[in-house]
Amino acid sequence: MAAAAFPPFMDGGGPVSAMLVAKLLLGAGHELLVVNVADEAKEEVYDGVPVRRLETLNLYWNYRVPRPAWKKAAWHALENFNPRAFLAMRREIARFKPDLVLTDSIENVNVATWGAARAAGIPICHILRSTFLLCWKGSMMRGGENCAGACGSCKATSIGKKAMSRLVDGVVGETDFIIARHVDAGYFSNAETRRIPGVVPRLAADAPRPAPEGRPLRVGFIGVHTPMKGPHVLADAARSLAGSGKAEFLIAGSGQDAYADGLMDRFPKAETRFLGWSDPDAFFPQIDVLVVPSLFQEPFGRVIVEAFAHAVPVIGARSGGIAETIEDGFNGYAVPPGDVAALATRIGELADAPEKVAALSAGALSSARRYLPPILSAAYTDFFDRLVRRADVAPDLAAGNARR
Repeated sequence: MAAAAFPPFMDGGGPVSAMLVAKLLLGAGHELLVVNVADEAKEEVYDGVPVRRLETLNLYWNYRVPRPAWKKAAWHALENFNPRAFLAMRREIARFKPDLVLTDSIENVNVATWGAARAAGIPICHILRSTFLLCWKGSMMRGGENCAGACGSCKATSIGKKAMSRLVDGVVGETDFIIARHVDAGYFSNAETRRIPGVVPRLAADAPRPAPEGRPLRVGFIGVHTPMKGPHVLADAARSLAGSGKAEFLIAGSGQDAYADGLMDRFPKAETRFLGWSDPDAFFPQIDVLVVPSLFQEPFGRVIVEAFAHAVPVIGARSGGIAETIEDGFNGYAVPPGDVAALATRIGELADAPEKVAALSAGALSSARRYLPPILSAAYTDFFDRLVRRADVAPDLAAGNARR
């Protein structure tokens, strides 16, 4: 399993998702080695997962440290095919002798991994986590607006990625949205696709929440405080409800610029608590409903299923793959992205009908069961087995019969 990022190096939800998939596969009885890139070479067992960290294969390791523009441009050029990555990953594949090469996102480990696997005759499956293959920024946004498709500069800096994607046998997307975004752009022309959503390791709640009687509705946001995540939309909705006594707002997470600093002034002070970084297991029990107001077209939206696992319903923007997870009136509501009035209306409706909050909580907890390890490990095993058999390698990868 070649992973673009892996814990403890956390920058967004990708590393968490990669770790959960690794544990899912190990728990199903498969032998697995994670290979990823860091600032120095190291072999370790991290939280039960065997990991081989390679010293950066590109010009630098793109983890948080700012780089000059010329160096970024060279880094992105090499991401279209890095000969050094090809040689390194060919060595790792020859050393481990896998039945299948799984890439979990692809930056850093490079699309050359696909070439190395193909040269070794090993079938390849790729998990889509972002739009990095389409857009050098990985966001498909420009000037604060979502792009309908790849712009000229993104197409020019992704030619090699698109060409290399023809080598991939199978593609997993956590939503139909993220799969279609790539396939419609001409990527993965020879691959079979499968929607397998993100996993939640356990149900964190034993039962649905009781109706929030006799107090304001507790509305939460957790995440990075950036414009693309839309906390300002929630702030404006909160201001429109200020003084009504209907709701109070718990805001978890942080940011590092003037936008993040300004959020404190944008929310109504008397009805808002800023919590800073918060452990989700400590945060979710404090709220009645989570708001996910993303303006960015989310490939999945892991925080939604995490909320469901805590029996917390979600009001989410209908952005990207979010709408595939939220079922209106069952586990939450989807509203148009950026629509302050629609968001405020939904919050007000739930504040006025606490019994509806309890019903949505039951729906959220029921929905969370779809994302538990036994269901998703079976989905991955079935798909991997299909890819290996299609490649005429044919070991039985069913759980319990995996190569050890």
